[in-house]
Amino acid sequence: MAPSAMTRWTTSLSEAQPVPYWLDDPGKPHPEPALTGAETCDLLVVGGGYSGLWTALIAKERDPQREVVLLEGREVGWAASGRNGGFCAASLTHGLANGLTRWPDEIRKLEELGARNLDAIEAAVARYSLDCDFERSGEIDVATEPHQAAELREWHEELRERGLADGIEFLDADAVREQVDSPTFLAGLHDRRGVAMLHPAKLAWGLKRACLRLGVRVYEHTPALALKAYGAGMAVRTPYGSVRARKVALATNIFPNLVKRVRAYTVPVYDYALMTEPLTADQLASVGWKNRQGLGDSANQFHYFRLSADNRVLWGGYDAIYPYGGRVRAEYDDRPETYAKLAGHFFTCFPQLEGVRFTHAWGGAIDTCSRFSAFFGTAHHGKVAYTAGYTGLGVGATRFGADVMLDLLAGERTERTELEMVRKKPLPFPPEPFAWAGIALTKWSLARADAHGGRRNLWLKTMDKLGLGFDS
Repeated sequence: MAPSAMTRWTTSLSEAQPVPYWLDDPGKPHPEPALTGAETCDLLVVGGGYSGLWTALIAKERDPQREVVLLEGREVGWAASGRNGGFCAASLTHGLANGLTRWPDEIRKLEELGARNLDAIEAAVARYSLDCDFERSGEIDVATEPHQAAELREWHEELRERGLADGIEFLDADAVREQVDSPTFLAGLHDRRGVAMLHPAKLAWGLKRACLRLGVRVYEHTPALALKAYGAGMAVRTPYGSVRARKVALATNIFPNLVKRVRAYTVPVYDYALMTEPLTADQLASVGWKNRQGLGDSANQFHYFRLSADNRVLWGGYDAIYPYGGRVRAEYDDRPETYAKLAGHFFTCFPQLEGVRFTHAWGGAIDTCSRFSAFFGTAHHGKVAYTAGYTGLGVGATRFGADVMLDLLAGERTERTELEMVRKKPLPFPPEPFAWAGIALTKWSLARADAHGGRRNLWLKTMDKLGLGFDS
């Protein structure tokens, strides 16, 4: 990268605030008071992100008389649920390709359940008046290298042959640039109905209001410190009190699970994003983007990007940073070297937006597991259920995970609990230093594949055979 280009691109970051754009909102609700004293309930939900909020809400929808308590260690939506890209996908399997590789015999059922889940989210947005800028605008996966264009065409043909291409269209270079104009776009795969765009923090805040309206007792700034059996139920200790519950749903994702054996199944990966100032009418016209789809490129180290309601461009992804030891620390949330890299990539993609400035730059941990899609389980003889491992695609899938946890806690056999995806777990990660070395080697190999026509080396081929592929 030439010094002049670096200076020009990093200048665009000079006024960027190191906070998530979505959370920097004057309409952010005040937190609920912390728990002090003892509480009792039928269902205790630990975690105030999407996973916990959907669990609490659906629990009350299933049984309005059920007493539900939700504990959040900080504030509802402050972590991954409030700072993600706002891509709400129907896929429950981190994309159709991942699902087809892992569960080929169940993929039609998984796709059907995912489509129904996204419809249910859209219905909940309307039913509870969730003001979260929900747009069923779809997504385009774009190719920026010739080998990626060929792979997208071949993948679309495979989907057609399998009868899985409904609503998915292959776009050549002219067709994709008619949708969104970048000189780097060579082809695209357009999913017209399977993805919605939304304001992630407003979704979390809206779900919190809906929970409160239905009678869920929400306590913020109340971390759950310990979990143990207590008589016929469970007890959770907090800094200033405790909760006794018949059943417990653990929805803490990347944060340490209160069931310790679950912790080996996830590692934190840090993801980063930029947000521009609002585009002017002329700037927006220079890009096109009339239909406001979300976009992602097809590289192993990929970017995701979309328009906000006020026509800012969110640009994220590429770097996926795993800290040695799997530590989750606030200082990892800010990474200027990644912001500079992302700014350079942004202006390479959209040179017509030269001069646009970024107002926000942020990062944070997401939880990944070795199969890149959620896993589920129970503990304490079925009195505790948990889910984790959404790998950055949990905006939609967490609602499905909430249904699964409630099914498991009820001891019910449903079309969800019968799935192999629900019944079986991914492989756990090895201890350090093996986890760090393996992830580092995989990242290096993926970058090398991107630079060499997509050719995967022996390490990546081995990981693929073991079902341990990894991308950014």
